[in-house]
Formats: sequence, C-alpha cells, structure tokens
Amino acid sequence: MIVVYTSPGCASCRKVKQWLKDRDLPFIEKNIFKTLLNDNEIKHLLSRCENGSDDLISKRSKVIQDSGIDVEDMTTDELIQFIKSNPSVLKRPIILNETSFQVGYDEDEISVFVPSDLRHIADHSCNDGCPNFKACGKVRQAQ
Repeated sequence: MIVVYTSPGCASCRKVKQWLKDRDLPFIEKNIFKTLLNDNEIKHLLSRCENGSDDLISKRSKVIQDSGIDVEDMTTDELIQFIKSNPSVLKRPIILNETSFQVGYDEDEISVFVPSDLRHIADHSCNDGCPNFKACGKVRQAQ
C-alpha cells in the first residue's frame, strides 16, 4: 500500500495525490499536522532515507532557522521527539510503499509506485501493430 504524508496547502502534495488517483492507485493519506506520527513511524521514515535526515528535514524550515538547531548533533531519539513536536520541519510530500521511497514530487521518479507488472505491460503493449500506435506509440518513441 502506498502511504503519502501531506500537509494542507502543499502544491506538490496535491500533484502526487492527483497522479495516484489518475492511475487508480490506492493510497493512504496522512496529514502530518492532523495525524500524530509515532516513534516507530518516524524511525521507519528515517531508515528509508539514503542521505540520513537531510532527505526528510528541511533545513530552511522556520523552526530550524529561528532556533538555530543543528539536527546533525541530535541523537536518533532526540530527532524523533523534535519531529513529533515540529512536524513542519518535514519535507513534503513523503511517498512510500514496501519497496519505494520518495520525498517531493518528481514526474520522472514517481512511476516507481506503479506496480512493476503494470509498468511492463505499458512499456511493451504499444507497437506498430497497435491500432493506436500513430497516437501513443510515436509519443513513446519520442520520449
């Protein structure tokens, strides 16, 4: 199942949700300001990051800028408590499922959330023998 962490007023969050809806991909939305993230959930998000907390934490966040806090100096438990108390420091949207993890909306990378068997069908179903090749096949070749 795809989980999308969002916030109100986030344009990228709306794009992700619309992209998933357009492809009939079921997802669970978690508004980071309405749903209190628990310790295990935050640990799981941090464990999925390739670049540590930099992938999740916005250093430009008002909370971080105003307080002068350096998240790099925090222990994991301190960081978890900091995120729980200040969810606005999280970059958004955060999208994940069992195999993929993405922060932010990236048109090219979000396709990893389409199940691989469906991606394979889409990539290999349109050829010059297809009645719609003139419309969609040429577009695929141009990409």
